Amino acid sequence: MRILFWHRCDLRIEDNIGLSSAWEFSRKIVGVFCLDPKILERDDIAPARVSYMIGCLQELQASYQKLGSQLLVLYDEPDRAITKLATALNCQKVFWNLDIEPYSRARDRKVREALELRGIEVKTYWDKLLHEPGTIKTGAGQPYTVYTPFWKNSSQQNKQAPYQPLQSLAGLTEAEEIAAGEAGAIALPTAKDLGYIWENSWILKPGEIAAKERLEEFCNSSIYSYREQRDFPAIEGTSRLSGALKFGAIGIRTIWQVTEITYENCRSDEARKSVQKWQQEVVWREFYQHALYFFPELEKGAYRKIFQDFPWENNEDHFQAWCQGKTGYPIVDAAMRQLNETGWMHNRCRMIVASFLTKDLIIDWRWGEKYFMQKLWDGDLASNNGGWQWSASSGMDPKPLRIFNPTSQSKKFDPEGEYIRQWIDELQSFDPEYLVTGKIPPLELQYCGYPSPIVDHNQQQRKFKALYKAVKEE
Repeated sequence: MRILFWHRCDLRIEDNIGLSSAWEFSRKIVGVFCLDPKILERDDIAPARVSYMIGCLQELQASYQKLGSQLLVLYDEPDRAITKLATALNCQKVFWNLDIEPYSRARDRKVREALELRGIEVKTYWDKLLHEPGTIKTGAGQPYTVYTPFWKNSSQQNKQAPYQPLQSLAGLTEAEEIAAGEAGAIALPTAKDLGYIWENSWILKPGEIAAKERLEEFCNSSIYSYREQRDFPAIEGTSRLSGALKFGAIGIRTIWQVTEITYENCRSDEARKSVQKWQQEVVWREFYQHALYFFPELEKGAYRKIFQDFPWENNEDHFQAWCQGKTGYPIVDAAMRQLNETGWMHNRCRMIVASFLTKDLIIDWRWGEKYFMQKLWDGDLASNNGGWQWSASSGMDPKPLRIFNPTSQSKKFDPEGEYIRQWIDELQSFDPEYLVTGKIPPLELQYCGYPSPIVDHNQQQRKFKALYKAVKEE
């Protein structure tokens, strides 16, 4: 029995629930990845993300070859392309792992309907989450809208062990390869072929091998001091596995099992607290995934009703200054330049720049959310949307009016200005006091070519609070 396994955000062989389940039915499995023009032609797709995805697919193709099979590539709308390929190969079943995003869920329904119309059975699984949606609920049986009780509930639940890697597969015959080509299978294109140019280095090398190596490296070193160092952007104190998780280059069960083993091997309470803190960050990802599944309207707008018609000022010049890292606030500008150059930004800095855009520049959070997706190599709808709504105070947050002061954030998390110097060339020779406060004499600014602050934080904070109060009282 020939089975088609449709890869999406699970670009790996090991710890893959759907693929392992398919293997229990038959060894005659061929993988497929469909390049969806409706996704690739959107205006919020980052070149870094496409480049990383193609790199993951290259390694995945090699993994299939080692097992004796193939990973085919299609370029078309999935309901048409997957159905045509499955029919051409006389597949009796098509397997895939489920997703939580609104577009993915609608797309999957169309693919399922098209396949079942032709008598092809569809089998789906939850692979990208520790707990599938609906299994972590409040006492009243409702989905959580606050993180802390979600974490407490989730942490008490048993976690599934990683799935073992496959041993061997039976690939396509010569006749089947011809049929696959006639059904639309193509050679894997480059990111450039798809219209995306990314010539900078990656935060993490694409693929399953590099992701597992990074996890091992992190759990042998930085995870033990994660709690103390995770907020300092000049220190490499985080795992940088977010992109690998977004594309499923590593399984979430694998990550959790390694952290549990690491926790058991800790020699101090401080180390155990650090490991648990990282586990809590992993569950933040889970929380946002569950939230988007149960509240798909989050994709388009605010969770809190008072923000659905908030009077954002939306100054285009201010937005462009923010995008380019030219606001005159060094910590904000350093973070934006890091994003533009690397396709990644430290999490503490993501909160700082998001608060600055929404609370200082009073610009709609959706502008920033989209810009992040246009740049981030790890851009994930649920996490990005959740983070932006948290920062804008429009989302699921028990403290809805949190405002970050760029100066106090700099003093606390980049006190010597190391991070600022790394990303703002024109400020490299300045004393830390100038860097963290942003209070650089006008003549010095003119000499080095760095802009004056485009707004006054204190004034803008008062203005935002007044707008918020007025909307709240309506």
